[in-house]
Amino acid sequence: MRKLFSLIAIGVVPLACTAQFHTVKIPTPSVKVVETQRLGITDITVDYHSPAVRGRDVWKDVVGSYSDPNLAWRAGANINTRISFTTDVMIEGQPLKAGSYGFHIDTSEDGPWTLMFAHHDNQWGSYYLDRENHVALKVDVTPVSTTFSEQLDYRFIDRTDSTVVVALEWAEKRIPFTVSVDLVETVLSNFRYELLGINTYRWEAWNDAARWCYDRNINLEEALEWANRSINGGYTGFAANKNFDNLSTKARILLALNREDELQGTVQEMYGFMNNISSVYFFGQFLIQNDRAAFAEALYTEGTEEFGKDNWVMNLGLGQAQFANGQQKEGLKTAEKALSMAPERNRGFVESAIARMK
Repeated sequence: MRKLFSLIAIGVVPLACTAQFHTVKIPTPSVKVVETQRLGITDITVDYHSPAVRGRDVWKDVVGSYSDPNLAWRAGANINTRISFTTDVMIEGQPLKAGSYGFHIDTSEDGPWTLMFAHHDNQWGSYYLDRENHVALKVDVTPVSTTFSEQLDYRFIDRTDSTVVVALEWAEKRIPFTVSVDLVETVLSNFRYELLGINTYRWEAWNDAARWCYDRNINLEEALEWANRSINGGYTGFAANKNFDNLSTKARILLALNREDELQGTVQEMYGFMNNISSVYFFGQFLIQNDRAAFAEALYTEGTEEFGKDNWVMNLGLGQAQFANGQQKEGLKTAEKALSMAPERNRGFVESAIARMK
């Protein structure tokens, strides 16, 4: 009996071994491809298997819904194509929530094609797609002709700040659809979320968020709060980091909000944080360009004290501020002084500034 059991056990071993799946990588006819593009702050990822034409009429011989109107196409090979979005988006102008979706297509020989985004993103093919219960969004698009593509491919084309066209290309057809985002609302919502996480104690994060709003002239009141948070820190002042950069962001926002007294106080406060000649010079140019030449003159005067009276950059800025402030002769004289101090490699920059003043 013991021998019989041993023989049975020995006989089972090869069967058990043959039932195991191996992990050796073997090339497959339809390779796996993952494409990701960022639209604003929204990551769009297409995960698919790419079949080849291999001499076939793929739209009639491979894509099922040409011949069977009840069968959708998985928009690739093997498991259904997955498309994911990290924020809410619009597909051809229709809203779709953030998430991962199975991508299926109802094709047609002579009419529009219906793109379907299904909640279930892991179906093998489209055989069991329930159009009534699985599909979160349907949109109709019209295929167009394109340069022949042997391999099925997804491309991201015609990008703007808030839109991109995702285009499935295979054989001689392109199936395009437009993905769009509400860039401002998406970015602001993300700021409000991320600034309460690990970034809450990073002055640069608060400053960059405030500056993004200023650069677009949006959400300025909240942006001012963010600039102040960058300067003053959080609870009990933790992680406060007052510096020239975040003070200049605050000053820009105050100017945009026409808060003149606060602007003057902030610019004066910046005097104590002038440790970067380039930052001081370009902020002074910003003041001049925004009709605040008197503020710029005071800033550059302080800069000559901070960086030395023989500093050509501060003298050039001072001359430009004086000129813009109605002191043309004195401004040109100060700028000429800066030219005499400037290194040879910088003389062209100063000469062009003087030429503009003249």
